[in-house]
Amino acid sequence: MDTRRKIIGCEQAAALAADLRRQGATIRIVTGYFDVLVAGQVRRLREIAAGSAKVFVVVLDPPSPLLAASARAELAAALAMVDYVVPAGEQAAEEWLSRFPAGEIVREESADLLRAERLRQHVQRRHQQ
Repeated sequence: MDTRRKIIGCEQAAALAADLRRQGATIRIVTGYFDVLVAGQVRRLREIAAGSAKVFVVVLDPPSPLLAASARAELAAALAMVDYVVPAGEQAAEEWLSRFPAGEIVREESADLLRAERLRQHVQRRHQQ
């Protein structure tokens, strides 16, 4: 299965989320950088998806990206618990997110920055040994 098919645009994602909601599905929209994807993010996404929620991941641009947005979107799309991935710039994402109830949105940007910093520190420690 080509998981890149999970990567969709904002408008398609909004329409799809509305259809799923009408069918009774629970929607979770997770925003983050996913640069790089680490085990902590996977565990968090698994936790968010628990209870059969349909998970939309919005891939935002971090302050100093290591990976291109397309690569980060593909990494997120490869995860089984992620149903759809929406790559979006900050402004487009904020406009798009304003259409959804706050209870459906899980903001992970701060946690992603912390995870990336921990990874950076770990790599530095390993190289000092």
